[in-house]
Amino acid sequence: MDFERRARAVLEEDVLRIDGRIRSRLNQARQAAVAEAARRRPALWRSFALMPTAGAVAAALLLTTVLWHRQPQGELPVAEGVHSTVEDLDLLADGEGLELIEGWDGSFYEWAVDQPDVSGETNG
Repeated sequence: MDFERRARAVLEEDVLRIDGRIRSRLNQARQAAVAEAARRRPALWRSFALMPTAGAVAAALLLTTVLWHRQPQGELPVAEGVHSTVEDLDLLADGEGLELIEGWDGSFYEWAVDQPDVSGETNG
């Protein structure tokens, strides 16, 4: 605050030292600058012309944000009888799985297929 008061006092003293003719010219220049600034101000209808564009951009950003942050509601549905490719790849990548296939006992699997289900139906 003290700096502001001192600066104001110094400026007022300097203004009083300027002769009247120069002060008049400075005042005219200031008035011309204010009038020019008022003339350059865009009309109200020009600023409203950008509203539809700004609204479309805002809507696109909102839609992008909503879709980007949407979390899936659980797992994706898989058709019955279709195995996941990831599970198949896991079985192929597993070394023990290959050993089981090499030592495959076909008769056991044939027997297991012929056994009745819990409901009493046979799978054959």
